Amino acid sequence: MSEWTRIRYDRPAERVARITLARPEAANAQDYLMLSELNEAFDEASRDDNIRVIVLAADGNHFSSGHDLRDDPDMADVEPVGTQCHFEAEGAEGYMAREAEMYVGLCWRWRNIPKPTIASVQGKVIAGGLMLVWPMDMIVCSDDATFSDPVVAFGVNGHEYFVHPYEAGQRLAKDMLFTGRSISASEALQHGMVNRVVAREQLESETLALASHIAKRPMFGLTLAKQSVNNSMDAMGMYTSIQSAFGLHHVGHNHNRLVHGSLVDPEGVHVIRSEA
Repeated sequence: MSEWTRIRYDRPAERVARITLARPEAANAQDYLMLSELNEAFDEASRDDNIRVIVLAADGNHFSSGHDLRDDPDMADVEPVGTQCHFEAEGAEGYMAREAEMYVGLCWRWRNIPKPTIASVQGKVIAGGLMLVWPMDMIVCSDDATFSDPVVAFGVNGHEYFVHPYEAGQRLAKDMLFTGRSISASEALQHGMVNRVVAREQLESETLALASHIAKRPMFGLTLAKQSVNNSMDAMGMYTSIQSAFGLHHVGHNHNRLVHGSLVDPEGVHVIRSEA
């Protein structure tokens, strides 16, 4: 724990662990190091018999601005936890393997932690930021929170952990992706994308109150309830949908490499900035 630089870990209430994204100077943009530390912290909380609920929070004004576009992804300092390999292979092979490990693999792993998880969200959640929020079981957000995935402007179909139709419903998912617009906290609540909307100054207290309430239940009952709901989503083809969309995501990347010489359409930056 003492060596983590991108996150913090504490126990703010009985039977509750809290993992906090601690990179506010970069709006909690996620690089591979942050994701690796985050995974280690989830493991720590999952293996602690005294913890029944895990909260994911964030320092600063914004929960997460998504992938750190300034980061040059390198797996050298990351300990893989899945079965992906050949991270440094040439062409699409290496890059697809890295994204399968760090973006899809970790998100799916967190989604299936056998303990209830709660995201405590404020400010902006952009693209890759949703990949930290959506694997959590419940979402409590402040009334100033917004959610967006504008990366269709980059010539891809959306962020890598593609669960938009499951989280927002198909109509709102298409609206988010086609227009790139931000979804307000109240609209997210209306569509069932979040569980609670609270005042910004009450976000921490309301999240911990919910976590403490849940933590009174027996661990095995919570685990069985979570697995039952997840099984229902699995029966609807959730994982198959993620893998299908991930493949299309890399079709987009490779198209952009051929046409633009980069992973994304460079005009996307101008489009997104002009609409911000």
